[in-house]
Amino acid sequence: MVTSKELFFMKKTTFVLSLLLIAFTTIFAQKTVRYDLYIADTTVTFGEEAKRAIAVNGTIPMPTLTFTQGDTAEIYVHNNLNEETSLHWHGLFLPNRYDGVPNLTQMPIKPHTTHLYTFPIVQSGTHWYHSHSRLQEQIGMYGAFIMNKRNEWDIPTLPVVLSEWTDMNPEEVHRSLKSATDWFAIQKGTTQSYGEALFSGNLGTKLTNEWKRMNAMDVSDVYYDNFLINGKNQNEQPQFKAGDKVRLRIANGGASDYFWLTYSGGKITVVASDGNDMEPVEVDRLIIAVSETYDVVVTIPENKSYEFLVTPEDRTGSASLWLGSGEKVPATKLPKLKYFAGMEMMNDMMDMNGNIIEMEGMKMQNQEMDMNIVMYPEITGPENPEDTMTTENMPEMKNDDNMKENDNVMQMDHNTHNMTGMENDNSDIVTLNYTMLRSPEKTTLPKGPWRELKFDLTGNMNRYVWSMDNKTLSESDKILIKKGENLRIILLNNSMMRHPMHLHGHDFRVLNGQGEYAPMKNIIDIMPMERDTIEFAASEPGGDWFFHCHILYHMMSGMGRVFSYENSPPNPDLPDPKNALQKLFADDREFHPMVRIGLESNGSDGEAMYTNTRWKLQTLWHLGYHDRHGYEVEANFGRYLGRMQWWFPYVGFDYHYKRVDSQENNWLGQISNKNNRKTFVVGVQYTLPMLVIADTRIDTDGKFRFQFSREDIPITSRLRFNFMVNSDAEYMVGFRYVTTKYFSLSTHYDSDMGGGVGITFTY
Repeated sequence: MVTSKELFFMKKTTFVLSLLLIAFTTIFAQKTVRYDLYIADTTVTFGEEAKRAIAVNGTIPMPTLTFTQGDTAEIYVHNNLNEETSLHWHGLFLPNRYDGVPNLTQMPIKPHTTHLYTFPIVQSGTHWYHSHSRLQEQIGMYGAFIMNKRNEWDIPTLPVVLSEWTDMNPEEVHRSLKSATDWFAIQKGTTQSYGEALFSGNLGTKLTNEWKRMNAMDVSDVYYDNFLINGKNQNEQPQFKAGDKVRLRIANGGASDYFWLTYSGGKITVVASDGNDMEPVEVDRLIIAVSETYDVVVTIPENKSYEFLVTPEDRTGSASLWLGSGEKVPATKLPKLKYFAGMEMMNDMMDMNGNIIEMEGMKMQNQEMDMNIVMYPEITGPENPEDTMTTENMPEMKNDDNMKENDNVMQMDHNTHNMTGMENDNSDIVTLNYTMLRSPEKTTLPKGPWRELKFDLTGNMNRYVWSMDNKTLSESDKILIKKGENLRIILLNNSMMRHPMHLHGHDFRVLNGQGEYAPMKNIIDIMPMERDTIEFAASEPGGDWFFHCHILYHMMSGMGRVFSYENSPPNPDLPDPKNALQKLFADDREFHPMVRIGLESNGSDGEAMYTNTRWKLQTLWHLGYHDRHGYEVEANFGRYLGRMQWWFPYVGFDYHYKRVDSQENNWLGQISNKNNRKTFVVGVQYTLPMLVIADTRIDTDGKFRFQFSREDIPITSRLRFNFMVNSDAEYMVGFRYVTTKYFSLSTHYDSDMGGGVGITFTY
């Protein structure tokens, strides 16, 4: 029989256990957090004009989604657009069907329908989300995705989403990049024309650059009208006071811009990257790659307003986050880049075949040696360096937390391996690089079989082609992987552009000299000439996972691959995966129209093209206003060959009419019948040094023709020269003065049509 004392003890014990159970359930039970996202068209004036954008719940950026580790996310996406859309949860570990890549992990969300994404929150940290459909990310579809730890750091925290804005329709931006005009360079003041080269003492550098068949030096592709922090160019946060430490959860939601981050209140302490904690490291500045995230801590020294300055890599503008109230303390603005110094460096780094020259003893990895440093006046001083040094007295490049940016300009001559440089007074500027990132916990991968893969990041700016191993996504097979294996990936950037490579659904170790404590990331910024190594565990149960450059226009051009788990179960959200994959491939197979029409007093000449990554259909015409001028129309179709696409074999048809008293002999001694020439042709074009196009062809009458030509030789920032001469004794010289993106004042002299002046329309 239970005594009253024992009964009291039992009740008390039961009560305590119940309280503990309730507390345990409260702390550890999963909670479903629901968001409803309404996607709709809107109009904004972020630039100079009111333009179409896409808002979610009426805001740009999209709403910040906040969860706690252990929650279940339930996100209803209501597509009120008249076009398809999707949402990708960048950096999240989640079931493959919810990864949000249309035609790879799900079908696109149709207009005026609702789609549910639901997945457990199994990690923590600063991430973000964005559309993976076409170019929607560029016009507003990006936002912060914050996953708090159960015991989160008690410090004032701000989500900070960086982005850029262009008044130009993103589809037109993409087409313009493919057409290889230099309108964006004109807008940015980075044309590096022959006139600029001559007057700045860099004519030899410019000649060498074009001798190697390269375009002008640049660090970014697109001109932007504005730069935004949480949707504002000037964002004020006056709630902070002297002594406060503030954590900024920063995500680069830009489509193609890297951003320099500097702070007028002192040092920046980096504490996390891509959602993963790092041992704190103090720096003066850092550059954040497209789609990368960093958590940083800054201190408010006094009761003033301190500027956290965000500057695009090309330094064409800036945006500011003001922390605190009172007198404003501005950060130092970053000066204009020294583009001809960058061009000279690029000349030394590239051979005549467009390949990076890997120099013996030069270890290019993990941003340790930023070759673009030659362009930074704040580090290397003004133009015209005078001092010299060689590899023997070059400062040692260290891989520790105190590493400074190199004290000297590094300009390399690949024949002598000498370097020229200039001492400067700013060698104490500490810039973050990947060797400084160290995980607070061991990150070694689990035991399992290992496999090594190597990729060259390839492409060229002449035709805006981006690929891996000279193959676009649509030209490549899926890379089959097995659950439980470990993969080591070695990436060589064989181009002169940075590439932020992103792996969906997994984090990877960046091998940076930190051994077992190598940092975990899902983005790695691979600088020109770098060879970087990452490794990840194939730990997902299955599915297809995208691996791609996160510069939006590079990805759309085909710079990516798909990792596919063997024996994956069917994806219920992808009923016809083969057909869907062909739709995904259509992005980099897309054809783009391009037109140049000259309307001058002596007639009209021009060309129209319909072209994609490999193929081109082209029509050229010369139409005189009088019978004695005649007219000629050519049409051809061909394919670009090689990584640099300097070869273009083609077939076509030529129709030429000119009223002449007698038939003419061409420079080869052949009769050149221009009275009424109708003939099929087969030929090949080749890009020579100085970017001159050599064209050799034979027609069905057995006649050869050789031709040399070049368009758009930059005389000044807006003045262009062009010429053509061929073995049919035809020639042309002309000038264009660019007034707007689409129109130029033009004049030319043609051997058939004579001289004329007028306008040229370029699309």
